[in-house]
Amino acid sequence: MNEILITSRLRYEVTERASFAFSIVAARTDHQTVTKETIDLGDDVAWTMVPYGSGTHQLLRLTVDPGELDLSYTASVTVSAQTDRPDGLDEVPFDEVPAEVLPYLNPSRYCESDRVGNFSFRLFGDTPAGYDRVKAISDWVHDNLVYESGSTDGSSSATDVLLQRAGVCRDFAHVAITLCRAIGVPARYVSGYGIGVDPQDFHGFFEAYVGTDWYLFDPTGMAQSNALVRIGYGRDAADAPFATLVGRADLLEKEITVASDGKLEKEPATASTA
Repeated sequence: MNEILITSRLRYEVTERASFAFSIVAARTDHQTVTKETIDLGDDVAWTMVPYGSGTHQLLRLTVDPGELDLSYTASVTVSAQTDRPDGLDEVPFDEVPAEVLPYLNPSRYCESDRVGNFSFRLFGDTPAGYDRVKAISDWVHDNLVYESGSTDGSSSATDVLLQRAGVCRDFAHVAITLCRAIGVPARYVSGYGIGVDPQDFHGFFEAYVGTDWYLFDPTGMAQSNALVRIGYGRDAADAPFATLVGRADLLEKEITVASDGKLEKEPATASTA
């Protein structure tokens, strides 16, 4: 087990009354336990925590008047990864994919899997199906894309990134998800924190459904799977932004730190039931 320490600070200048939904709180899952957690918004800001989706994903919601909003979140999270490597896990036949998993086979806003089917099969059609194939897809993305800050924006999709072969963490995840779905493997976007992310920020990675569980992958190669802390998940990054607001506010500062309280264990494959 690894104990991961997280600090997240967001500072806004609110110019008109605004309502926020922040997705920055570590999720509660079978493989991830929040042992300590603090949320600081000052004495005059009322907030609520509400479950989202399956309930493992928590949204921090609040409404504030004009002025400065300073949000600080700290947590200690124990990540308990599986110790066996699931290299032999096979893909789930389509007629056995659980109903709640089916949406993660479909194209989405940033993951146009219907446009890259032939491309994906040319690359990975002969790779042994299952965990090995997903790992091959993640490795291919890592080897064939360049991590380049500022190379993409909020409108960039997986096909855009495949053409220019450069992007940031969310783009790496979107490309891997797209290639997985195109070849018939359910895959979804995960937002979270990771040890080793550079520059340190909210991190985007993905998980694929093989066997009977979801398994985490980070195609950027920055963080081991057992050094990742989940916040939330969705079809792509549009479903898991770190902040959504209605009103007018400018982000003045974003500071994220993620560290281990000791030496990380050797990386196993990480399942993350949610």
